Amino acid sequence: MRTLFFLTLSFVIVSCDKDTSFKKQASDFLKDKIMADAKWAMSQEPETITSFQSDRSEGGIHDFYSEGDYWWPSPDNPDGPYIRKDGETNPDNFVAHRLAMIRFSKVVGYLASAYIITNDEKYVDHAFRHIKAWFVDSTTYMNPSLLYAQAIKGISSGRGIGIIDTIHLMEVAQGIIRMQNAACVNNEDLMKIKQWFSDYINWLTSHPYGISEMNAKNNHGTCWVMQVASFAKLTENKEILKLCSNRYKEVLLPNQMAGNGSFPQELDRTKPYGYSLFNLNAMASICQILSTDEDNLWDYTANNGASIRKGIDFMYPYVLDKGQWPYKKDVMYWDEWPVAQTFLIFGAVNYNEVAYFDLWKSLKHDSSVQEVERNFPIRNPLIWL
Repeated sequence: MRTLFFLTLSFVIVSCDKDTSFKKQASDFLKDKIMADAKWAMSQEPETITSFQSDRSEGGIHDFYSEGDYWWPSPDNPDGPYIRKDGETNPDNFVAHRLAMIRFSKVVGYLASAYIITNDEKYVDHAFRHIKAWFVDSTTYMNPSLLYAQAIKGISSGRGIGIIDTIHLMEVAQGIIRMQNAACVNNEDLMKIKQWFSDYINWLTSHPYGISEMNAKNNHGTCWVMQVASFAKLTENKEILKLCSNRYKEVLLPNQMAGNGSFPQELDRTKPYGYSLFNLNAMASICQILSTDEDNLWDYTANNGASIRKGIDFMYPYVLDKGQWPYKKDVMYWDEWPVAQTFLIFGAVNYNEVAYFDLWKSLKHDSSVQEVERNFPIRNPLIWL
């Protein structure tokens, strides 16, 4: 066995000798795409949520705002409170802040990936221009809270459920980890950036919105753990990292996964295929973020037999051939899935599984469909391996 150390943490990923080959193969396979993506990112100027405002938001210019995807005007009362249509996205809702955050995540992820390949600090320098705009600059920063996310017209100015929107900050946090030791990084700025993430962790773990999202029984609870773990790794918050590991083992796996490796809460939705992929990606990401020599979540099995390997093996045949999916089809975006699912590349590396790796390579690695981008926050696996 070999141990790979992150630069700033004692947390490690446990892996087999073979996985070095998979990492090298992944790097070689993605190199041309990474360099093309980085070329685009180098041409982008910083743009934060302060560039976009909605008169429906009750927050200020520095407050992230979004509207619930599945909420629509009522045919019986068009000017009244919105009504819910599960799984059906309203294209007229305000999502400009979310799109700006996704763009930010892409820029940082692409540039961090290019830095890993080339060791050229021009990518780091440009990435930190964007990072400082979001977290340091007094005119363009975002508040470290989510009071006004996934609001519903006529019903709510914001909801805890909206916390899922910031899963797109995970690759920002991970990109910072991979770039922070570059000579061009200003240590004072880095401290302020990490303080922003510390403040956001405090909000996520203390505000009623954060607590309610933590206790969600479906993918929202999974995504709370995933992003809090990611931010805690950046800030080296060992207490929160332990909390997230315990929650994965004691709450998420045993309460969400059925005996066959499926997620009943996701199968009950109107988009069971997409949600099953999404939740499994999130659980695999938790394992990738949190696994250590002493606490390897890739090898963990709950008392009821649930494990991440069982989840991957349940979904693998339906990623290989979606036509075999035995449950109902998604009401929207059925044709857009699957893409190069996160659990396949992480599973390939950690289980030394060629079939996972080959399937991951064969799938789409890009999508311009907003629904796919919204539900696929880890686009740059190289920065996580």
